[in-house]
Amino acid sequence: MNELTLSTWRKKTYRVVQWATGNIGTRALRMVIEHPRLELVGLHVHSDSKAGKDAGELAGVAPVGVKASRDIESILALKPDCVLYMPQGCNMDEVCRLLETGINIVTTRGEFHNPAMMEPAARARVEEACRKGNASIHSTGSSPGFITEAMPIVLTSIARRLDCLTIDEFADVSSRDSPDMLFNIMGFNAERAPFDERRLGYVVDSFAPSLSLIADALGLPFDKIEAKGEQAYARRSVRIAAGVIDEGRLAATRITVAGMRGGKPLMRFRANWFVTPDIDQDWKLRETGWRVLVEGDTPLDMSITFPIPPEKMAATTPGLTAHRPVNAVPYVCEAAAGIRTTVDLPQIIAELG
Repeated sequence: MNELTLSTWRKKTYRVVQWATGNIGTRALRMVIEHPRLELVGLHVHSDSKAGKDAGELAGVAPVGVKASRDIESILALKPDCVLYMPQGCNMDEVCRLLETGINIVTTRGEFHNPAMMEPAARARVEEACRKGNASIHSTGSSPGFITEAMPIVLTSIARRLDCLTIDEFADVSSRDSPDMLFNIMGFNAERAPFDERRLGYVVDSFAPSLSLIADALGLPFDKIEAKGEQAYARRSVRIAAGVIDEGRLAATRITVAGMRGGKPLMRFRANWFVTPDIDQDWKLRETGWRVLVEGDTPLDMSITFPIPPEKMAATTPGLTAHRPVNAVPYVCEAAAGIRTTVDLPQIIAELG
């Protein structure tokens, strides 16, 4: 998108449907309502309790005259320019119906970050739907998305040699009062045991396509992807919001996804989740946020943290994932038909006025 077309779409209004109203979807819904160039024309929900309610009520603002619906046919009939597709799971039937009807999609689902790594039959089906409807689809968010694609592109733009790019994501979940999630799902406070390799799958599926996309764009394709999981244990008992972590019990996990080239990691993402930094491993844990280390002929070490008190974290962090898709709507609507990646699209510039 050049300067002329940028100035052109800044004068346009895009008709948008929000699809799903979880934590991220609800934040996106509110941002669409408040956006100067987006018009909310529809809302798709999955629960009977939300169907029929005004979108403004679900977003926590004044009524806007748009009622939530569970019916995809009613959404198709609206003929929106774009759907912000944010359900918990990706339904390819829904996605293809929208695309082949001519509706563009921006999604926080990770299936479309890198079409080259999609299952071939699924990719062919989605691309055919895009061709039929002259529509495009784009996956983005904060992580993966902003930190694994937009930020590496910017940081390597001043380099001529990249030895390794490491993204550490830190998540201190000690303030989350969610015992089921922390103890039963994430396994904190468990006794010493081998790492459950099944937990690697989600992180690999989420981040390998994103990292590979950027490596390919830089002209440095990976030879292979490697992944490993590590665990660390509490040095002493500690009370967190969800309960007690006993001494010697699981207190931190680290999952690494590394793109290998020439026998060495070229790009890697490490997810560091912990309930206390007082662990039996020297992982140099930091407050919640990211650290991006660039090694090469222009070495960089960048830290991003969130200056938010713990009691406001839950209300603030959904925006980290929701806002970039909202900002991307005009770019995706103006893009050529197909599965469009961060590499395909121009730099996303938010309109904040």
